[in-house]
Amino acid sequence: MRVAVLGAGSWGTALAALLAEAEGGGHDVVLWGRDEAAVARMQAARENARYLPGRRLPASLTVTADLPSAVRGCGLAVFAVPSEGVRQTATQAAVILADQQSRPVVACASKGLEAATRSTLDRVLAEALPDGPVVLLSGPTFAAEVARGLPAAAVAASRDAAAAQVVQRILTCERFRVYTTEDVIGVAIGGALKNVIAIAAGCSDGLGFGDNARAAIITRGLSEVGRLAARLGANPLTLAGLAGLGDLVLTCTGELSRNRKVGLGLGRGQRLPEVVAGLGQVAEGIGTARIARDLARALNVEMPITCQVAALVHDGKTPHEVVAALLSREAKPERG
Repeated sequence: MRVAVLGAGSWGTALAALLAEAEGGGHDVVLWGRDEAAVARMQAARENARYLPGRRLPASLTVTADLPSAVRGCGLAVFAVPSEGVRQTATQAAVILADQQSRPVVACASKGLEAATRSTLDRVLAEALPDGPVVLLSGPTFAAEVARGLPAAAVAASRDAAAAQVVQRILTCERFRVYTTEDVIGVAIGGALKNVIAIAAGCSDGLGFGDNARAAIITRGLSEVGRLAARLGANPLTLAGLAGLGDLVLTCTGELSRNRKVGLGLGRGQRLPEVVAGLGQVAEGIGTARIARDLARALNVEMPITCQVAALVHDGKTPHEVVAALLSREAKPERG
């Protein structure tokens, strides 16, 4: 199959390489990046030195900054751009695909919520590309480890079971296992909100609060993410799976987690602009915190950790003030 991977960051590059090296000679894979200069460097060096240094790109992988040539004729379009760029990129792709006789399966490997609408990314893609099925790809998958060929597992979520199975079949290989589910909302919320909870966990670690506190944040964070997902119509059991607990644990504890690094820096006394500048990549949890807080308030869903993270990264609260606010809350039953 001809596959277009849109977004030449760490995750998009890792997925494109995985697809190009699939068993049986791989697929006809094109990796698109917006930055023409960066794409030219990748073509010349056969390496994404900024995001995945040391990982040589497969010889069969085409890298381009020309969106029409990337998406035209593809049977699968994988979006791996930051969440804030999903609608714009999809709208541009829709113009190109309008003359195509059959629409491709659209997969979204990005995680987050759209700021202007508070929508999950499957809804954003469905609005921009209304004539084709949409699949969310999520799970505990650090791009650097996937790029190194280390084992990983993810879940493909779609209301169109056949589309989810297409993504499962194309991506599954000896080092990457893909499961399917119809619970798109649960997968979308789990993938977006785990980044927010990871900032809280990182902040706790930065303050030196230890393993007990981190475990409490992960557990109570999962509880509030589940409340929001259920309020939106998700199956709560989805949050116990790869896109929920699996991704949450990885992002809250892994050394490669950008969102955990944000929390670590803040807990150690750094300013947010300083922390972000040191990352060199997008930490989705920063923007998602405010969107999720506002969504939770609109739906009357209690999400104390999310609200305090939003206060930390957007409202000027200090880490110690955030901790004090959480610890001073009224004691409740665990399931409350």
